[in-house]
Amino acid sequence: MLEDLPVYFDQQVSIRGISLHIAERSTFIVASATPLKVIGSPVLGGDLRLAGHIINHSVDKGYNGSDPEGDLRQVALRLGLGDNVLGLMTAVSVSHTVLKQERQNNITVAALCTAGTGNPGAAGMPTGQEQGGYRPGTINIILLIDGNLTGAAMVNAVMTATEAKARALFKAEIRLADGEPATGTTSDAIVVACTGRGKSLRYAGTATHLGYLIGKTVYQSVSLGVEKYLLWCGSGDVMR
Repeated sequence: MLEDLPVYFDQQVSIRGISLHIAERSTFIVASATPLKVIGSPVLGGDLRLAGHIINHSVDKGYNGSDPEGDLRQVALRLGLGDNVLGLMTAVSVSHTVLKQERQNNITVAALCTAGTGNPGAAGMPTGQEQGGYRPGTINIILLIDGNLTGAAMVNAVMTATEAKARALFKAEIRLADGEPATGTTSDAIVVACTGRGKSLRYAGTATHLGYLIGKTVYQSVSLGVEKYLLWCGSGDVMR
């Protein structure tokens, strides 16, 4: 099915067996020739598991579907991806996905980001917004690692990526209505995926080489994603 898609992302990751695609102008697809070990908080399929595809799907800014998980499942089925899929949603066009990648010491890390900051939040601060419903204004991060991370290291990678995201927002001066610095949006999502190749990696904190690559690529991708988003807001072209 993927080889028949008419639109492809104009960049590719330098990780053997992984390719990037855009289908129907609204669905960004990470496809792996062999299953990836994944963990994360996507709308569809979040868990510590194996997956062959990760999708990030654009919805209208006013999306208020009652079953976002089901909607993403239907997208995956329509594209012929089957059930072995993780899915995220965004109100930003996936054509604006930012890719940053680094390779050092036989480890490759690639960070993919779509950033929308119209729904800012700060950990531990009340938002004043209705809770419980899905809100599409979000920062989505897909972190791809050509390495063999333990489960604990993958959780560590989530922590490091989150710190890098918060740093990028601080540098961009994204704030709540009361002036408090934002640490994210109220509906951010992340997926960490690794190939399982190479020696076992037990740690991914900021003191490690792997953590450095994670922090660098996530910081760069979120920073550029936010910059593009703010430019789109200024031009009146936030969605498309």
